[in-house]
Amino acid sequence: MTRCEKLGLYVVEHNSTVRETAKVFEMSKSSVHNDLHKKLPKINTSLYLLVQKIMDENFSVRHIRGGLATKAKYLKKKG
Repeated sequence: MTRCEKLGLYVVEHNSTVRETAKVFEMSKSSVHNDLHKKLPKINTSLYLLVQKIMDENFSVRHIRGGLATKAKYLKKKG
């Protein structure tokens, strides 16, 4: 099993983001992204389609997660 497939399986099994996956595998976000979007389709198309569906969902809620993180940051600062 290639690194791309391991990353893809992790994303599917844990419904994780690129950032979370990179942290678990101790890799950069760009390496994870390149493996999942450039290499994986050539190696395992069916897994790529599952990963792509999760990544699209993550992308669509990214702005919400960012807002919640900012809110939490300022609430923590406030005290």
